[in-house]
Amino acid sequence: MADLNLSAMRPPFSTLADRLPSLGLLLLRVVTAAVLLLRCVQIDRSTPLHTAAPFLTAAAAGLLLLLGSWTVVAGIVVVVVESFLSFTHTGDLSVSVLLAALGLALALLGPGGWSVDAQRFGWKRIEIRRPE
Repeated sequence: MADLNLSAMRPPFSTLADRLPSLGLLLLRVVTAAVLLLRCVQIDRSTPLHTAAPFLTAAAAGLLLLLGSWTVVAGIVVVVVESFLSFTHTGDLSVSVLLAALGLALALLGPGGWSVDAQRFGWKRIEIRRPE
């Protein structure tokens, strides 16, 4: 039996989208990260830590999204934190829902070609050989 070459296999997300799709993913990452970081900066210094912790966690995930590093994990963290904030805090519900949707979209689509993840991982070639 001949060797099976699976070089055409691709990950379930577009880590190396090229040209305009990659630019779109970069824009999505930058805008989402900017809003998450801005929300964290606006927290008053006298706010108790248990109240500020979700915002600090979301800001840390926003930094990862900005760099395009651990994008899937950071997107899922944003979804969890923003879902938690939408159910527990009395702030603007629409911002939390929108950020959760953007985090989910980034987790599903991946970081794009202009990211740390794309530079570290890129496309992989998998070859399965018949055991001898």
